[in-house]
Amino acid sequence: MTSKQRILIADDDANIAELVSLYLTKEGYETQKARDGREALSLFHSFNPDLIILDIMMPEMDGYEVCREVRKTSQTPIIMLTAKGETFDKVLGLELGADDYMVKPFDTKELVARVKAVLRRLDTKENNSKKITFDQLSINMANYSVTYKNESIEMPPKELELLYYLASHPNQVFTREQLLNQIWGYEYYGDTRTVDVHIKRIREKLGTDDEHPSWSIKTVWGVGYKLEAK
Repeated sequence: MTSKQRILIADDDANIAELVSLYLTKEGYETQKARDGREALSLFHSFNPDLIILDIMMPEMDGYEVCREVRKTSQTPIIMLTAKGETFDKVLGLELGADDYMVKPFDTKELVARVKAVLRRLDTKENNSKKITFDQLSINMANYSVTYKNESIEMPPKELELLYYLASHPNQVFTREQLLNQIWGYEYYGDTRTVDVHIKRIREKLGTDDEHPSWSIKTVWGVGYKLEAK
């Protein structure tokens, strides 16, 4: 790396934070550690990280609150790291704008692999000038923007990348596993509900099929999803 990428690790368990920091430092990243939610938010503004590893159960402010505050001003990737493994907790984290979710106890090497995958996408997007346009919809990967009906639509990076991938392969059906591996960039060990949550959020932001009759995001029951272009 020509300049070290910065990672903020927010976890009130000092041993976990130190272990994650040690592994990431060995990989050439610069890290800062926060012991509670308020310190995490403060370091987010001063440290300006390229990625945040965020525990949910923290004092002062929990991870959900921190995620909400970060998403008000930034699309910095967030990997949630928590002991809460119920589907509801995963879905809530993703809906708030988290990019990924790992449940404790976790494999440190897998966490590092996920961090690398997210940051690789950030490295390549700066040189990516791809743009796809459908009726009333424009997806621009050069600046990670989506325009619908001449209005800018706010989308976290994962939602935008998923939409772009489907749009760049119109009428092709992808399984949830294929989309996880393609968009998240690693062999995914979690719940394929991740894709469903992101599709749901995209649909909410782009209106009903009646509003754009020439294209739509279709569920192919028992298989996965496709962007159908007519």
